[in-house]
Amino acid sequence: MSEPDPSPLDDLPSLTDDDTDAGSLEPLGDHDALDEAIAELQGVIDKDSEMGPLGDEPGGEGAGATADHAGDAGLQGLVMSIPVQLDVIIGSAEMPVAELMGMEAGSVVSLNRKIGEAVDICVNGTKIATGEIQSLEDDPSRLGVKILSLEKS
Repeated sequence: MSEPDPSPLDDLPSLTDDDTDAGSLEPLGDHDALDEAIAELQGVIDKDSEMGPLGDEPGGEGAGATADHAGDAGLQGLVMSIPVQLDVIIGSAEMPVAELMGMEAGSVVSLNRKIGEAVDICVNGTKIATGEIQSLEDDPSRLGVKILSLEKS
């Protein structure tokens, strides 16, 4: 049988009881980066504890209920401020690459929908509703979309 490969730890000097006083230990390198990482982690932990738990904890309404609701409100506000991409899909088309490559300024692409037909409203690529294109009352040069129906989840 072959001998196991030596561990990289075998090359480190061993500490004895005589070596363990604080004056004999030398710093292992720059502690600034480590101190910064610890401070950043502490900030995250502090912020997390301010926000409270993510889910409902078992038990009834107790003395900590007000703090829990405040944490939930903070978390809800944080979640509600996350931006999402909303797209209004007026139509689509399929074509061969050769036709696509032959396009130039003034080319017209025929879509799979007719004028006045409902459009799809998608959030982050998922259809959530259908709507109708309208001009805005306060600015007729701009378009908006009126929600006609919401998708069932």
